[in-house]
Amino acid sequence: MDLWTPEREQWNRGYGFLCGVDEAGAGPLAGPVYAAAVILPREIEIPGLNDSKKLTEKKREILFDEITARAEAWSVAFATAEEIDEMDILNARMLAMQRAIDGLSVKPDLALIDGNRDHGSRFAIETPHATLIGGDGKSASIAAASILAKVSRDRHVSRELDALYPQYGFAKHKGYGTKAHYAALDRHGPCPAHRKTFLKKWEARR
Repeated sequence: MDLWTPEREQWNRGYGFLCGVDEAGAGPLAGPVYAAAVILPREIEIPGLNDSKKLTEKKREILFDEITARAEAWSVAFATAEEIDEMDILNARMLAMQRAIDGLSVKPDLALIDGNRDHGSRFAIETPHATLIGGDGKSASIAAASILAKVSRDRHVSRELDALYPQYGFAKHKGYGTKAHYAALDRHGPCPAHRKTFLKKWEARR
């Protein structure tokens, strides 16, 4: 499958620098939601580039290094668990994605956003943009962003949060609502890294 089709369409419309944008970690019970923005050299060949969800952890790690080494510009940002609780996950996703775009060393002419949402009730993508449903499997730039966001988030949760709060097993479940995670919550209660608004069903069961 040719992952450069969406980019070519925008180049043909006169846009220059395009950045792909995607986020990772909208669903877990703990940790920040991460986002990445990537500007790749035009039509660059990166073997194995694909939607991060379709890749093994090892392959994502390899591609992370290649993308960050070869990109024209890249940026990773996040919204914290506290911000998610304060505003809601949709607004936090938009905030994280805009932060990632703002962190690029090259200003993009257009951002290609994965999915069909470009705003919440409080935060919106302010950069000129186009949304693309399933973009992480259709666009090289968005696929690259999906890998950077996913790897960055997994590293944070499995290394930093796991070291701070080893009793929850973050390195194994990455913060998702697994049986082991809920069992740890039953034993220890939530920690500062947990998204309190994501624990309402768990709290109702207690």
